[in-house]
Amino acid sequence: MLQDLDNNFSVLEKKILNITKNYQNLTEQYLELSREHEELKKKYEEGRKSNQALAEEQKNIKLYSALSGNPDHNRLMKNHINRLIKEVDHCIAELQNSGL
Repeated sequence: MLQDLDNNFSVLEKKILNITKNYQNLTEQYLELSREHEELKKKYEEGRKSNQALAEEQKNIKLYSALSGNPDHNRLMKNHINRLIKEVDHCIAELQNSGL
């Protein structure tokens, strides 16, 4: 009976050591994945900002092309001018409503 208890205790001790070792490994993996996740978030944000800047630059290039008389971008220029006119009209309406 004492032998059985000793064997059971040894088995439990091995299981506890194994669980502790697994827990430490999982904790290390979690920390590593957390660091990797943060790095990927930073790279994603940098890529997103770069993409926005390139899209804005492309828009400006098309606008400059339309200003220089490129017929391919005339519609873009007309739309841009119409949008600016609407903004000016809106500002004028606000000034008139405010009593200035």
